[in-house]
Amino acid sequence: MPCDRNRSSGMKSPMKEKCLKIDIVESRQRDAYVEDSNRDGYTSYRIDCGGQTNLSDRFNISWLSDRFYTGGSPGQVSEPHIFQQPQESTLRFFPISFGKKNCYIVNVPNGRYHIRTFTVYDNYDGKLHSPSFDISVEGTLVFSWRSPWPEDVIKTGAYSDLFVFVTDGEADVCFYSIATDPPVIGSLEIVQMDPLSYDSSSIGNDFVLVNYGRLTCGSDQLGSGFSNDTDLFGRAWQSDSNFRVGDSKAVRALLTRNNVLGTNQRPNYFPMHLYQSAVTVNGNGVLEYELQVDAKLDYLVWFHFAEIDSSVNAAGIRVFDVYINQRNVSRIDIYKQVGNFAAFSWHYIVKNLSSTVLDVKLVPFRGAPLISGLENYALVPKDLATVPDQVIAMRALKDSLRVPDRMGWNGDPCAPPSWDAWEGVTCHPRKDKSALVVSQMNLSFNSLRGTLPSGLGQKSLARLDLSNNQLSGSIPDSLASSSLQLVLLNDNLLEGKVPEELYSIGVHGGAIDLSSNKGLCGVPSLPVCPLFWGKDGLSTGGKIAIGLSCLIILCVLLVVIYIFCIRRGSNDYDFGLPQDLISLAAKRNRYQRQKSLMLLEMETQNTNGFSATLTPH
Repeated sequence: MPCDRNRSSGMKSPMKEKCLKIDIVESRQRDAYVEDSNRDGYTSYRIDCGGQTNLSDRFNISWLSDRFYTGGSPGQVSEPHIFQQPQESTLRFFPISFGKKNCYIVNVPNGRYHIRTFTVYDNYDGKLHSPSFDISVEGTLVFSWRSPWPEDVIKTGAYSDLFVFVTDGEADVCFYSIATDPPVIGSLEIVQMDPLSYDSSSIGNDFVLVNYGRLTCGSDQLGSGFSNDTDLFGRAWQSDSNFRVGDSKAVRALLTRNNVLGTNQRPNYFPMHLYQSAVTVNGNGVLEYELQVDAKLDYLVWFHFAEIDSSVNAAGIRVFDVYINQRNVSRIDIYKQVGNFAAFSWHYIVKNLSSTVLDVKLVPFRGAPLISGLENYALVPKDLATVPDQVIAMRALKDSLRVPDRMGWNGDPCAPPSWDAWEGVTCHPRKDKSALVVSQMNLSFNSLRGTLPSGLGQKSLARLDLSNNQLSGSIPDSLASSSLQLVLLNDNLLEGKVPEELYSIGVHGGAIDLSSNKGLCGVPSLPVCPLFWGKDGLSTGGKIAIGLSCLIILCVLLVVIYIFCIRRGSNDYDFGLPQDLISLAAKRNRYQRQKSLMLLEMETQNTNGFSATLTPH
């Protein structure tokens, strides 16, 4: 696809190298991280990719460091002095060690967003090899970069932008490495738009509108990146001069300083400056534009008109037909629609374009044709996404298992379908083709640590292999209630009682392996669980029994302490024998001694021949 070699203008394509050359400027000042736009509460982020600190550009617009939003490594272009904006001279690249998929994930309110990327190489790594990679937004593949890039794009970079709806509270921009090439990005802008902009009520939320050309006619560049003229949604408007075909000498520009009515209004907020210039032709000439596109897509073509020639003061003076790819699609009379010095916009959808060139002609019917601006957007259908509850569960699994960066577990687990799902994860569409679901996980031999999250196990999950890792804790009940056909949890550090329902997988024709764990018990082939032992160790009943036993022992100890220490001290008790008892004992001892002596004397007398006259008692 041909690219404009001028730094300040050009053309771009979502499925090929991006060739839009613009300087960036923002319409509103930003604080440290995010703030609403100046008058309508639209949320915006301006992110300097690879920047280590927040900064302000030459238009005094704030940019945020990206160190909180993604992985990868920061870098800098080899010749920063050739870039007019400071955020263009830094970049972030994603080595293969961070995985094949890396994302910026930015929390935003649900709604429609203008997302713009600046991509640059400029031999930052000294390898003289521009990388090949893909970019998705909200799970839909939208931009593809293939090496080698055009020489001027390698040197000075290019911008790409689109409109997309965010429905899950997170704007996801993801990069996919091809072979071992590290994707790169220089800056990222996320600007909230009016949800009804660009006729979304008719087009719907299921399309990404990818910019294939946004032109201002009869003037130099306009808006974000070109001048101090503000555009509420951060759009950049290129000069149309490089896209006109035919006799350029017959074309003349019209300019006015008069106010133009109907500008900067909801839902599109088209800037007034766009309508204060226009081009027309001398005599009965034709105005013609050629825009490079990709075939087999639908395109939304948006026209901007304003009658700024004061000599046209009635309907029927300037009337012309609009042809798109040789088809007459409308007849335009600007004055009849809105009068003079008032904005008029009109759009048309081209279905299933078969050509790689979109040709627009304004053919005179009465008087010379005139146009102020032209936009062209590819209507890219949004790819299927993973069902929201599974996205939440998979992200919880990632956090719980401390999944390493090299596995690339970022963004949507299954989308876009044209790329592989998260490493070790297999997905398939629902039966009604409305979403993607996780059907298999094979994460064995990855040194995963942590515990199995309680939400693990979905009705769609059929196979789970987490063997030969370092997982600890117990097996959650959610696995037992799933439709799993294969469970491999062997060679880990799991412990506790195994849910009987989980073991029944093997009984019903499936396969399960729980061997070589730290302390699993309670099902055949594993040890019997100790008394009161449950899946998490002691069962609730066991914990209560032990608790009651401890309480009883504690009470006994307190009673003993009270008797032997507290009560004795307070009443001065002596637990020695009383004096009366001691006296009685002494008398009893004397009596026993006297009795023994008497008996001894009697025995002596008997021995000497005396008869005994006493009977001992």
